Amino acid sequence: MGVRVIPETMIQHAKQILRLRSHHANKIDVPKGHFAVYVGDEDNNMKRFVVPISFLKQPMFQALLKRAEDEFGFDQPMGNQHLLIPCPVDHFLDLTSRITNN
Repeated sequence: MGVRVIPETMIQHAKQILRLRSHHANKIDVPKGHFAVYVGDEDNNMKRFVVPISFLKQPMFQALLKRAEDEFGFDQPMGNQHLLIPCPVDHFLDLTSRITNN
């Protein structure tokens, strides 16, 4: 049983494919009728969630959006392309499960 040496060009090619897939996955994966939000504190890594547009009608979700507006206004730290909700992920999961179960 020998050690197989992988050529450097194959390693570089694999890394390039992984980078492209990662970049591409961040741009899509939002089905019609949904939108992506990033949840968490500024200091921590943000976690991405895809939620249905129907959540926008829910008062609890509207309160989260109001909190984001109060904290960041329309000039959010991650730029205009992301909707950042400043709350702990576990609180967001609790809220979304309550909305879903109603």
